[in-house]
Amino acid sequence: MSLIPEIKPQQSIELLKELHILTRDGKINQDTRRKLKQVYHLYQFIEPLMADVLAEKGSLTLADHGAGKSYLGFILYDLFLKDKAAAHVYGVETRQELVDKSVELAQRLGFEGMSFLNLTVEQSITSDALPPQVDIITALHACNTATDDAIRFALAKDAKYIVLVPCCQAEVAAVLRRKKNETFGKTALSELWRHPIHTREFGSQLTNVLRCLQLEARGYQVTVTELVGWEHSMKNELIIAKKVGGAKKSARERQESILRELNLEELRQRFAY
Repeated sequence: MSLIPEIKPQQSIELLKELHILTRDGKINQDTRRKLKQVYHLYQFIEPLMADVLAEKGSLTLADHGAGKSYLGFILYDLFLKDKAAAHVYGVETRQELVDKSVELAQRLGFEGMSFLNLTVEQSITSDALPPQVDIITALHACNTATDDAIRFALAKDAKYIVLVPCCQAEVAAVLRRKKNETFGKTALSELWRHPIHTREFGSQLTNVLRCLQLEARGYQVTVTELVGWEHSMKNELIIAKKVGGAKKSARERQESILRELNLEELRQRFAY
């Protein structure tokens, strides 16, 4: 058992050292303590989803998009999945050097149920290296439209659960900014993004609202909550979607109404995953 109370008793100390959350002599500093708390906080949301899939199917596939150094995938696997032979975690990352390091670490730790793929999201949708159906999709701080790419992948793979922590949503804000003068004469709601800082923040908020409506339109039940202790105003938003049924026409209609009211109809196809 770890002498550091923040570390879960079943957690591999060797893994935490390799992820540089612990020093080589097993110590933890304030910055890495915060990172560990953040990952554990997210783990609390994902653990019941994994348990639900395993209880229903007896197996589990999880794909983490924009995996980076695969902190999340390694923690999920180590804490919950390493003793489950029918579970597999895929880390999808475009930087080959990070993929290589993750492959080497998984081999060294004996994490046989982990694979790391040097693919774009578009490539991953059709790649034979991934199964045709994936149960859970995660995308942690996938910047700007990378979150939407992860959603497209999840829909193509008929995922039961989608877990998103979006950030750096710039595309919608750019359209708001470009059409600002034109929109002022059409709706008083343009005051919501009249000032540059509001344009940025409202653009981020609106992006996530449109994503949630799109997921609802595709048959997902969506929950939006906050990740405690995460930095940056829009990086603490957690979106969890669960597949519950067929297409929901009313959600699509609300999305269309928002785009029309805010003079953003050119984005209609952009959010039609």
